[in-house]
Amino acid sequence: MNNFLVMILAGGVGSRLMPLTRDRAKPAVPFGGRYRIIDFVLSNFVNSGFLKIKVLTQYKSESLNTHISRGWRLASIADQYIEPVPAQQRLGPQWYKGSADAIYQNANIITDEDPEYVAVFGGDNIYKMDVRQMSKYHIDKNADLTVAAIPVPIEEASAFGIIKVDEHGRMLEFIEKPENPPPMPGDPTRALASMGNYIFTTDVLLRVLASDAENPMSVHDFGKSIIASMVESHDVFVYDFSTNRVPGQPEGERGYWRDVGTIESYWKASMDLVSVTPAFDLYNRRWPIRSNQDHNPPAKFVHDDFANKRVGQAVNSMVSDGCIISGGRIENSVLFPSVRVHSYSHVSDSILFEGVEIGRHSKLKRCIVDKGVVIPPGMTIGYNLEEDRERFHVSPDGTVVIAKGEELE
Repeated sequence: MNNFLVMILAGGVGSRLMPLTRDRAKPAVPFGGRYRIIDFVLSNFVNSGFLKIKVLTQYKSESLNTHISRGWRLASIADQYIEPVPAQQRLGPQWYKGSADAIYQNANIITDEDPEYVAVFGGDNIYKMDVRQMSKYHIDKNADLTVAAIPVPIEEASAFGIIKVDEHGRMLEFIEKPENPPPMPGDPTRALASMGNYIFTTDVLLRVLASDAENPMSVHDFGKSIIASMVESHDVFVYDFSTNRVPGQPEGERGYWRDVGTIESYWKASMDLVSVTPAFDLYNRRWPIRSNQDHNPPAKFVHDDFANKRVGQAVNSMVSDGCIISGGRIENSVLFPSVRVHSYSHVSDSILFEGVEIGRHSKLKRCIVDKGVVIPPGMTIGYNLEEDRERFHVSPDGTVVIAKGEELE
């Protein structure tokens, strides 16, 4: 894949994920026990053999840049790299005005590398994708642009950017959140929603970006500006993500894609990991999710005093390295490294970030607890949402978020 350059858009604010994005960019938000959201798209490209990757960052990017620099090192001697590119204001004293402008402001990277094709993907979704199959589709169609899309139920399609295609996969129209979404060919129950992932033929990309930059009426966004303008003048095709097959992937997981842009969607995607037959499986050795890893000891479960209900145990849960479950019970939860759960406590349907400590006799239900927070002994959270709203952020679906740096009494 030496004729491809990958550019990952990872500069989003992620305001709907507040307070998890208060101190970090959305792609840097932890997910799945030991990963960051950015790790999923990077793993897809590395597993697919695409090894020239630039990650464009902007908003509160320090932890994201550090994560990439320390954990994602490829063989430079073989011309392989994954490199963060902070916003540089190369074209004047202004930050990125949109996703298309982010690529335009870094067009020098493309011209310096001189690839035949450029893949422009978002850095903030959870999915597995063999990108080789999409790239083959793009080349076979002799396309100027190929857009990845996922079928969604027609009744939910108004929440997405929807693509109208003909029977050959050629895009006819791109409609942002339509009231009456057009169904996909041959299936009136579903519509094709854009995933925000694109493959361009390079010379076409550079031309349309330059034209868009000169348009004072443009919002400089790929979906609203670039795609909509290319439909009538270029060969634009749509790749159906539901046809993508990842090695070792069970049939039930094929087509899994989640935009974890809200607290509710983040919590639901996390719960997809912990069932007996998970909707999204992290244990596929043929398609590993890679990340920067610390050197922690193994997880440990101690105390077996069943008579006094002081038993360290976890069921239907993911418990990362360095955790100590000391006489507490964990159910349907995801624990990041070095979490400490003390005796007689009970944690259910929750996500505990790195270094969280749960005091004795505490009870947590449907909580997301950010890095390093200490829950005092005897505290109950998630059982009385009216009281919780006075102290914490509570999402519309009732998920309680205890923010990083919160000092509880």
